[in-house]
Amino acid sequence: MKNIYELSVTTQGPLFPPSEIMDEDGNFVVVGYVLSGSTQNVESNWQAAIVSPIFDAPPFGSITPYKILRYLDLDDLGDYGAAPLYTLPLPIPCNNYNMLFAPQQHPGANSEHRDSLPLHQAIPDFEPHHSRQYENPITLENWLQAKGTLTLEQLPDREYVAFDFEFKNLVPKSLYTVMSLRSGDLDPLLKSRPSPLGIPNCFTSDDQGTAHYSVRIKNPFPENGNRIINVVVLYMSSQCSYGGAIGKYGLGGDIHAQLKLKSPSFFEFKTGD
Repeated sequence: MKNIYELSVTTQGPLFPPSEIMDEDGNFVVVGYVLSGSTQNVESNWQAAIVSPIFDAPPFGSITPYKILRYLDLDDLGDYGAAPLYTLPLPIPCNNYNMLFAPQQHPGANSEHRDSLPLHQAIPDFEPHHSRQYENPITLENWLQAKGTLTLEQLPDREYVAFDFEFKNLVPKSLYTVMSLRSGDLDPLLKSRPSPLGIPNCFTSDDQGTAHYSVRIKNPFPENGNRIINVVVLYMSSQCSYGGAIGKYGLGGDIHAQLKLKSPSFFEFKTGD
C-alpha cells in the first residue's frame, strides 16, 4: 500500500494552547482549529485568528471557546503579515497538556520562567560570532508559504512503513524536527508522550527553504495499539535537538508546529501481526 498526503500549514499543535506562535503584543496567532461560540455550543473550524491569552484552559480532552480579537484573511494579511513572530513565554500559558517533553534531560522544564522571544532570537547561549545562518525576523507571511508532501509506503514485510517527506518554503537554513502523534497522546486517561518520528528526527532546510526527510518506522499502525494518527513538522526556535524528546519545553516554548494533517489519518494502514 502506498498513499500520498498534502500537509497543511498551521501554527497549532493541540487545541490548548490555541497556538504555538505569538505576536509581539502577546496574543496567540492561530492558524488551525479556532474555537468559537458558547460554552454550551463550541464551534471548531479551520481558520486563522488572533486570540487573547487571557482565559483558563479547560481540562485536557475538553474544549471551550476563547476571546477572538479578530479573524485573519490569509490572502490579505496587510501590515500584520510583516510583523515578527514570537515564541510563547514560560511557563507556557493556557496549557492543559500537563507533561514533560524531555523528562530525563530537563525534569524542571515546566517550572522555568522566560519572556516571549522573537523566533529568530530564541537560541540558547548564542553569541554573534557563532554566525546564525538565518538572521532575519520570521513573519507570518514567511511562515504561511511552507508546503510539505508525505508519501507513506508499507514495505513487503508488512511490519515497516516508509515515511518520505518533501518540503519547500520552510524557514531557510534552520533546524526542524518531525513528531509522531499517536492515538494515546490524545486520550485523557492514557496520555502518552509525543515522540520523534524516528531517530534522528531532525533535518535542516537549505537557503531556499527546501528539505527532505526520510525514515522507516517499525509497526507504526498496530490494529489495537497506540498507532500513529498524525505527523507534525516542528520549527525549532532553539535550533537544538533532544534525542528521544521532541523539545525541552514543548508547545510553543521551543517547538512550533508549521505543517501537519488537519485530522487523524492513516487508518487504511495496518502493521504487525
